[in-house]
Amino acid sequence: MLRLMLAVCFALGARSPVSAASGVTSVEPSLVSNQAATTLLVRGTDFQNGAVVVLEGYGALITSFVSVAVLTAGLPAGVPAGVYAVTVVNPDATSATLANALTIVGPTNTPAPTGTPGPTAFVRPLLVVLAYGASSVAISPNEDLDFEMTFLNAGQGTATNISAIFVPGNLIPRATGGVRAVGTLNPGESSRFFQPLTASGDIAGQNIATLDVKVSYTDASGTVYNDTFTLTFSVAKPVASGPAATRTPTPTAAPSLRPQLVVNNYTIDVPQLQPGLKFNLSLAVRNVGAAKAKGVTLIVGGGTTSGGANPGGTAQPGASGGVSGAGGEFTNFAPVESSNVQFIGDLEAGASLNVAQKLIVNATTKAGAYTLKISFTYLDDKGGSYTDDQVITLLVYQPPLVQISFYQPTGPLFAGQPNTLPLQVVNLSRSTAVLGNLTVSGLGAQYSNNVALVGPMDPGFPFTLDTIAIPDHPGSLDVIITVDYTDDFNQPQTITQTLTVEVLEGGPVIDPGGGGGFEPPPQEPETLAQKVWRFIRGLLGLDSGLPQNAPVSPGEVPVPAPQSFPPKG
Repeated sequence: MLRLMLAVCFALGARSPVSAASGVTSVEPSLVSNQAATTLLVRGTDFQNGAVVVLEGYGALITSFVSVAVLTAGLPAGVPAGVYAVTVVNPDATSATLANALTIVGPTNTPAPTGTPGPTAFVRPLLVVLAYGASSVAISPNEDLDFEMTFLNAGQGTATNISAIFVPGNLIPRATGGVRAVGTLNPGESSRFFQPLTASGDIAGQNIATLDVKVSYTDASGTVYNDTFTLTFSVAKPVASGPAATRTPTPTAAPSLRPQLVVNNYTIDVPQLQPGLKFNLSLAVRNVGAAKAKGVTLIVGGGTTSGGANPGGTAQPGASGGVSGAGGEFTNFAPVESSNVQFIGDLEAGASLNVAQKLIVNATTKAGAYTLKISFTYLDDKGGSYTDDQVITLLVYQPPLVQISFYQPTGPLFAGQPNTLPLQVVNLSRSTAVLGNLTVSGLGAQYSNNVALVGPMDPGFPFTLDTIAIPDHPGSLDVIITVDYTDDFNQPQTITQTLTVEVLEGGPVIDPGGGGGFEPPPQEPETLAQKVWRFIRGLLGLDSGLPQNAPVSPGEVPVPAPQSFPPKG
């Protein structure tokens, strides 16, 4: 197991620390087994509530927001072994990527001895060599050099009392007696230390020199573990002197200085992507290579140049042909108003530019995090053809589609008096919507019966609420209605709409007796002439009742109007 882990570390290029991209600084632990689910701790800066951790080449992970500098992500069991870049995508579509952030290893094929139970992966502390190196690229005989080494606890138990013993051989330890105490390493932690060495004169004429490092440590129960690591170093070739004939050295090809295009950042021009929505995708493209990129073509969805282009980025001298962008992935996002191929032109080394592409979200796309492949095809100064493929992540939301209105006319509203607001919420989407509280508020009025829990709503069905509003003064009154809900990424959201109603001055006064009628406005008292005239009208068989809303004098009983009856047969 230990030899396999060490071989994986060397094969993955763990000879030097990985540099962090802006925004993401580390992933802990950085080396895990795919035999069991693991919780990853992602550290960085400027994380937002609702950010999603994406394992490039695999997909989005279930993410929990801890703080602006810490996220946790659940890595399921069974993820294919390999080295993965980790990207954090914020809700505003900004993102940051840490290359080579996570190494996933699989089980070994070594069968357990007969009669003994099979080992369980990483149920113990397990030290591996994460990186090592010397102060000289190639060492020479009898040379003093400084050696550095980094241990990583790749197990699931704490390693204590760690000590490293440097065995004299091709390299002889100096100053410390060949013993270094490392201390304690928790799971996923690493420790870097130095050891002075002297190269033995026996390595003269050899190609490599070896150094054996014996490591001992214990777990929490006191079990002792011993491992030996054999490290190798290149030996410098001796320099020939005198006029003696020497072999003609074979020319070494100089390293190729090639262009390299990357997407530093990308944004969208809408707050949220929704099914059926058109949006502009802006890409910040930068040439991070050491040569000029000529005839750059952007292909959204992925593509290559025909006639010999290599999608892996290897130069193909003399390659020529067109651009193939029809084989891209457009299940969730498709180009509109232009094709997915754009000609950018030349881009000098270190130069940047912004490119925009108008896209539409497929109407059948469900809410989630989706990747979009971006390809750049171009030539270098020598005519070599390159294709750089990259992946960005876009978040699609599917908020409830509701209509907020009055289910009947409100009628006149009067200042200083209770008025009824007949409100309703209708689900206009094609699926059931789960809504939270419906709240009615606003300045210029006092509200009661203005909060209610909506809950699940079937398509086309309304939810009604009769809110009582007492306006403070006449004029226009803005009634603010908010509906709470939880979006597809488990984040609280609100739907807000403002309805405007007109408020009139004063209005009828409610009868304090509780009869439900209205008190008429006061009128002038009846004169003596009016009383005489009513009496005469009564003698003539005419209506002699009091005028409407006319007050009755104290002690006076109103005279009822005579009734007319049909003549008797």
